[in-house]
Order: sequence, then C-alpha cells, then structure tokens
Amino acid sequence: MKIGIFTNNYLPNPYGVTRSIETFRRELEKRGHTVFIFAPRWKGYEDENPRVFRYPSIDVEIKFRFPLAISYSWKMRKILKNLELDVIHAQHPNLLGSVAMKWAKRKKIPLIFTWHTLYDQYTNFVPFIPSKIAANYIIKKAVKFANASDAVIVPTDSIIPILRKWGVVNKNIFPIATGVLEEEFANADRNKIRKKYAIGDDETLLFMVSRLTSEKNVEFVFESLKNILKKENAKFIVVSDGYLKPKLQEFCQQEGIGEKVIFCGEVEREEIKNYYASADIFVYSSKSETQGMIITEAMYMGLPIVALNATGINSLVLNNGNGFLVSEKEDEFEEAVLKLISDKDLQKKFGETSSKIARMKFTASVCGEKMVEVYKKYLNH
Repeated sequence: MKIGIFTNNYLPNPYGVTRSIETFRRELEKRGHTVFIFAPRWKGYEDENPRVFRYPSIDVEIKFRFPLAISYSWKMRKILKNLELDVIHAQHPNLLGSVAMKWAKRKKIPLIFTWHTLYDQYTNFVPFIPSKIAANYIIKKAVKFANASDAVIVPTDSIIPILRKWGVVNKNIFPIATGVLEEEFANADRNKIRKKYAIGDDETLLFMVSRLTSEKNVEFVFESLKNILKKENAKFIVVSDGYLKPKLQEFCQQEGIGEKVIFCGEVEREEIKNYYASADIFVYSSKSETQGMIITEAMYMGLPIVALNATGINSLVLNNGNGFLVSEKEDEFEEAVLKLISDKDLQKKFGETSSKIARMKFTASVCGEKMVEVYKKYLNH
C-alpha cells in the first residue's frame, strides 16, 4: 500500500502526534508499505527521509514553537497530482487536514482521520479568543471532519462516548493505540541515570515524562508529592520542558525540595529508555489525554503507575492491577504513591503486570497490524 499522512505537527517537534506518526510510519514500512508524509516546513530542520514533503509555513511561537502550514502550494499540488496513493490518513481536521480531504476526494481513495486530542483541553494555546469560543469552534470543525471521513481512529475506547456527545455519528470508529517501538527500549541501563544524578540504590525514584504546561495538570503532581519528598528517602525526576518550568522550580525551592527534584528538560529519544529503567514508580496527572503514550512506555518498562482516573489513561492502567487510578485529590495521590514506596512486593507485582499488559496489547507490531486492517477494509469499499 501507498499511504499519505497529512499532519500539522511533525519532526523535530518531540510531542505526542509526532511520535505517533513516526511509530506507525516505521511499523508500516517494516511491513513493506510505503508512507509519504506531508507536514509544515520547520525552519532550520532538514529531513533525512526523502518521502517527507513540506508545505510552506509561518513560524509561530505561542508558549512553544509551532509552525503553521500554509495549505496551498503549487509545488505540493504537482507532487500530489503525480503521486499514486491508496489511502490518505489525516492527523488533524484543519489546515493540512483540509488538504488531505480534498486529495482523498480528488483521487477517490479512502480518508482515515485520527482524533488525537481532546480539543477543549488545549484552548490555552489560542491567544486573544475566549477558551469556550475556541473550543466550540475546533470541536465543531473536528466533528464535521470525522463525519465526512471513511473511518475515525481513536487512541483508546474511552474517548468514543465523548466524541458521540460532541456529535460524531460516523459508525466506523476504531480504537488503536500508538504502540511501543520495542527496539527503542532494548538493553536499557538502570544505573546510568542514577549514577549521573547521584541517586542511591536505596532511594525510591519517582518519574514523570510530561510537557510542563497547564493542560497537563503538572502542578497537581508537585503539590501531591511535596510531603513525600520532604519525609521519604525519595527523589523525583521530570523529563520534558514547558512554560511552567520556572514556576515549578520556584515552587520546589520554596517548599525546600529543590535538591529532591531533578528537571532534565528534553531528552534524546535513544536515551529515554534509561530514564524509565532508572525509575521505581511512574506518576502522572494529565486529564487531557486520548491515550498518553508515555503511560504505555512506562508500562512496557515494567513500572507501576499512579495516575488520575481520567479519559485515555483509564483505558491503559488496570486499577489495583498494575497501578492506582485516583481522583483529583492531593491526599489520595500522595497515599497511593506512599503505598507503593512502603510495599516493595506490591511495587514489583504491579511492575510485572504493567510489562505483561504492554507486551500483549501495546507494542508497535500489535497496533500496526490493527491499522493495516483498517486501511485494507476501506480499500475494498
């Protein structure tokens, strides 16, 4: 199959949509399919992959850098006109999503749409427009796009009721998570990161990978862990970056836990496995996920999870099976983490269950096969 993926968000942006696209691209190509990617130009970045085509873009920085695609280009039009595609897969309902829909109609081929985001949770990135108006606008647009697509992919089944409530009537909705690329996590070294940051063997290492922005609800984690970090023989490593980082660093200093919290910033992809391997418990408090790929990575690496009982996450974590899903109360979150710190047997048992679930349900191979089945189903329509 020849697959065209249209996205407003791609390399070198390190976040979820990019990772999802790259994971599926690699898995699809491993299976002998050809994947072409259409994305906005990122000034100063050169693609190594010859099947990535870039639309002109406007470089925008609202809280973080995000090039906006200019969705018309004579050069791209010529490339697409001559490109034989079997299926088009849109990752967004606007900008290059609109281009995807146009070309799917023109070529009379299936249009698949992945609904990655709970858009009402991300209106803090739209300046000057009241969040309710911004949310209503993008949700309405996404619903219309989903209903006009041949099939809709959602990362987990827990968001289907939300899409129905918003007005998605398309009967062809398929939950397919983004799987873990197993080769990325092979031969991880538990001691490398612990040695780097002088974390003792007897110290419990709490770990979080999360963009440090308000829609990820990261301040809740810090509030919930502050007493643990003051009293227990534990440290907290945070990977990723975001505009809340200075505020969180200041909070740690004020609470007297500055030396217990390690902000690592963005980490090279080939190094992330060592961070997971170094940790004992994975903590997370986002309520805006459709999946939360870092949860499946943490599970694959054998970590017990403490997270909020929220959409997306509760489709992955088995409460009291491989972690604790708690309500948004700091004392509940703290209690769950303390339970795992104090009970090493439970910590080990939850970690082993995490690893089993991830290997059974959430590898790139398992999820890639599901995506191929959806493509094939609509090729035959």
